[in-house]
Formats: sequence, C-alpha cells, structure tokens
Amino acid sequence: MPKIMVIEDDANMFSLLQMLLEFEGYDVVLWEGEEHIQDTIDSLCKEKPDLILMDVHLRHLNGFDVLHSLRKEPVLDGVRVLIASGVEMTDRSQQEGADGFILKPFMPDELIEKIQQTLG
Repeated sequence: MPKIMVIEDDANMFSLLQMLLEFEGYDVVLWEGEEHIQDTIDSLCKEKPDLILMDVHLRHLNGFDVLHSLRKEPVLDGVRVLIASGVEMTDRSQQEGADGFILKPFMPDELIEKIQQTLG
C-alpha cells in the first residue's frame, strides 16, 4: 500500500484527508508541522513516502520552497508531489517541479483519482 505524507497545517483538513486516504487503503503519515524546511526534509527522508500531498500556503513555510529543497535530496528522488491550493496554480506547480496540482476545495473522488494518476 502506498505511503502518503500530507503536509497540511489545518488540523481539520488533515483529519479529513487522513480518514479518506486510510479508507482508500493508503498508509498516511503525519507531518509534524515543522517550522523549518530542513526539519520537514528530515521527516520526509525518515518516512520516505511514495507521494506527498502538500498545501502551498502553510503557516510557517511555503510549499514551493519545501518542494525545491526536497527535489535536491537524493534520498527523496522519485517521490511524487501533488500540490494543493485554493488558488489555481497548475502551471506554476508544474514549473516548480511538482508532479500534479489539485484545486481546493476538491471532492473526495477527485482527490483519489488525482492521487492515482500521480502515482501512476
């Protein structure tokens, strides 16, 4: 079963995503809400998820900055990144190196389909 790390700082959204993804058979790992990019990269290296579902606008971090750092980490080579935002950022997400983008709010079926497409 694929492992997904959800990088989301809204606790309610995280809980909903965790329930949905676990119901669909995914192993969901918790992002600890680190305030520094390197702490997040260290967590990712430890967990080695198959996919990261990441909000762009985090309280202390910018999702694109995290994306740039993780793309430089050899241990995370091949990890898929699906960016989520309430603002349309499909083109920017692609330019920044993400594997996909999903616009919030999204329907559960739409998210699962996008995750399946991103994982291949």
